[in-house]
Amino acid sequence: MNKALPAIAAQAELHHQLLLGLELRVATREGPQVVGDWMFRLFRQQHEDKFLSSFAKLGLQGLPHAVACARYHVLSNGIGGVAVEYMEESDTQAWVRFRYPRWMVDGAAICGVPLEAGRGFLRGWYAHNGVSLGNPRLGFVCVSEDISEDMRGQYGLCGYFREYEHMLDEEQRLVFAPHERPPPFDPARQPQPPEAEWSAERLAKARRNYALDYVRNGVAALVQVLGRERALALAAQAARLTGLQQYRRMAEAVGGVDGGPNDAAAFLAAMFAGMGDECRVETGTIARLHQQGLRVQRGLPAPARADLLACWTELWRGALHSHRAFMDLSVEPVGDDGLVWTIRSS
Repeated sequence: MNKALPAIAAQAELHHQLLLGLELRVATREGPQVVGDWMFRLFRQQHEDKFLSSFAKLGLQGLPHAVACARYHVLSNGIGGVAVEYMEESDTQAWVRFRYPRWMVDGAAICGVPLEAGRGFLRGWYAHNGVSLGNPRLGFVCVSEDISEDMRGQYGLCGYFREYEHMLDEEQRLVFAPHERPPPFDPARQPQPPEAEWSAERLAKARRNYALDYVRNGVAALVQVLGRERALALAAQAARLTGLQQYRRMAEAVGGVDGGPNDAAAFLAAMFAGMGDECRVETGTIARLHQQGLRVQRGLPAPARADLLACWTELWRGALHSHRAFMDLSVEPVGDDGLVWTIRSS
């Protein structure tokens, strides 16, 4: 097995948990409507970045639009580690059903993320598919939502893409029909990505990047909603708390030792290998780690890179503060894509 795979998987789960933690932080500090606005902006950005550009690699070109959209969400989410079922009724109507546990509200997060988050997600992405495809007759009908405040006994996010015979206005692109139920699931008709193109390593990296992209775009979208100072304060708090909570799981994945500065630097180097970054460690009374590559910020404009790093470095401050030994951590940028981490006993 590729030695980097455990670190890649650990990075995927870490950024997944950071996204959930930030959702809860925003929900509890700023309220449901802010979460809804944030999720709308985040998923619209994700849609614009990923939707059409992924059609060819997923083999969806030339398919009827309703079918292509449903298959897209099954394949892209499946590659990201999210379980979604597909039921095709016709060329103009195809269903998707997200199964539990839900990735976007994993674990106990489902108890704290408000309904508005799901509505923002649906408006930001699902309601925009027809617009992106240049098809004004394509919409999405949601028959069940899994983020609910009144325990209505629903069964996960579920609905269907439908191509109507008439053009839709903006409010008609997303409608709700809670009385409807999906057709039976047939596993033989579930779309699958080409096996030859998805090795274990590529799949692991895709799942890491899936979670990482939500964090990258999520911080930028939150800045748009709350302003830079408040958004970065919440994101830094969520990141530090996530690092504190996730350290033990990460250490178990990469063979980390709960020791002093040199052990902490070795842990960071092992985890950063899961990002594909280059690391060099200097050991001694004070440990230093030189990191180059910084996949986390790759491709972002300069202001967004600085905002993201201000939060992202707090993940690792939290992880180090989860050690039994008390340590101080400082981080300095080097050039456009490097950091120097200095760790000393406190």
